Order: sequence, then C-alpha cells, then structure tokens
Amino acid sequence: MDRNRQLVEGACGLFIGLVTLDFIYLAPSPPTNNQKIVASDYVVAAGGPATNAAVTFSYLGDRATLLGTVGNHPITQLIKADLATYGVAIADLAPTQTEPPPVSSIIVSQDTGERAVVSINTVKNQVTPEFIPENILEGVDIVLIDGHQMLVGEAIAQLAKANNIPIVVDGGSWKSGFEKVLYFADYAICSANFHPPNCHNIEEVISYLSQMGIPNIAITQGEKPIQFLTEGKTKSLEIPQIKPIDTLGAGDIFHGAFCHYILQYNFTEALASATKIAAQACQCFGSRQWMQRE
Repeated sequence: MDRNRQLVEGACGLFIGLVTLDFIYLAPSPPTNNQKIVASDYVVAAGGPATNAAVTFSYLGDRATLLGTVGNHPITQLIKADLATYGVAIADLAPTQTEPPPVSSIIVSQDTGERAVVSINTVKNQVTPEFIPENILEGVDIVLIDGHQMLVGEAIAQLAKANNIPIVVDGGSWKSGFEKVLYFADYAICSANFHPPNCHNIEEVISYLSQMGIPNIAITQGEKPIQFLTEGKTKSLEIPQIKPIDTLGAGDIFHGAFCHYILQYNFTEALASATKIAAQACQCFGSRQWMQRE
C-alpha cells in the first residue's frame, strides 16, 4: 500500500512489550499494614506500557497492533475484550500459554491522584525471537518498544531499522539488555526513573543516550518540564498545569500520543501535543475514562 495514502487513512503502529490485567481502585489512600479500606470506584482494564500506548494510538485514529504474551487462560478474555473495544489487534507471542497473565493491583489516592502499584512483570515470561509472527512489520509506520520483552524488542528493532521504520523506545526504568535496543532507536522517551549504568541525573542520561547515536531524546518528570534533546540542542518544554485525578498510565498514554503525532509533526511539536493528551488523561480516573470525556 502507498505510504502517503496509509497515513491519510490512519497510520499503523506496532507496540511491543508488557500486557497485564489491571485492577484499579480509587480510595482515600493505600492501606497501611493490617488495614482494610473501601474503594469508592474501580476499573478493570488491560494494562502495561506498550498496551496503554497502543490503546491511545488507536483512539487517536490510527491502527495499533500489540505484540506481547497473552495466552489462553480464562482471565485473558478480559484483556482481549478490553483491547477489542478500543480497536487494538493482538499479535500473541504465546497463544497456547495456560498460565494466568501478569496482574496488577493499583490504588489511586483520591486527593492527589498518586498511585501505588503491586504487579508482576515479564521477568518469568520472556519470549525468544523465533515466536515473532511472520511479516509482523508489513505495513507498519512506527514501532514502540517498552523493554519488557527485550529479546523480541531487539530483533524487531534491528528489522525495523533495516526497513527505515522509526523506532520509539519507552524508557520507564532501566532493564538489562536495553542498550541493545537503544542502539537502533530514533526516539528515546524516558522517565526520570530511567537510569542507565553510571547515570545519576538527567544530564548524564541525555549524554549516555546521545552517545549511543539517538538523535531525539526526552526525559519526562511528572508535572515538571520535559527536558529534551533534538538537532543537537538541549531544550525544556513546559507541560499543562492541572489538578490530577489519576496519574496512572500517564506516561504510557503520552508515548502512544507521541507515536501518533511524530508521524505528522517535528519532535518538539509532537512532544507538546502528547503532553496535552496525557494531561487530559490525568484529569480522569482509570486508564480509559479520559477517552469518553467531552
């Protein structure tokens, strides 16, 4: 298909990484030891950095495929139903797996929007590249890798680079093997908690990533300005000031929106547009309600 026509109809993105089932509760605060609390609201949704980014990308009018391990345990039907609602296709790396998927329990504090999370990631469920579906990059316009399936991410990144498909790395926290994926990245969008070896502050992180040859780098800091590097210059971007209701998944949503906008605008403009989507999401409870907001 002609690439220009494809972008008019909506771009195609491949999102690689963690797929969880999230149980999200709205409560006064997380419980202390031996305390029971009652939530005022709750949401059940598919979660994980790549997953929430894919949902956002799809919501903004594009086509998203999520590459991760889901399996066929009974509770995976909740994941599949949620993603189907938002038009996200699943490319399952472990379709016959009978073990339950990773599950997260999340408590959002009513007054501050801060969240406390208990989860299981993919440490026990790493997949090797031979399980990647054939022709997975056919028609793909952009790839996002969150680092939770590192071997798969590395293999896809190498192939995407060879085919001139832009690669976005979601650096939530440093994980072993990330340097092999970062080597291929066109965009590194990292949190303030992303600390490569021997890096202790934002300046050192940007320097590390720049020395790897990544031309566009951004470090998000919650409500503080984004520090970013583009065209060899370090800059700062103010973000919308809001009263947060729920900060859960804000970074994931930011990454999904960035993948949408970077196919239309330059790096600075894409970052600025993505901050507006993330700010909107932070003003609603849960990882989906913002999409129903008028």
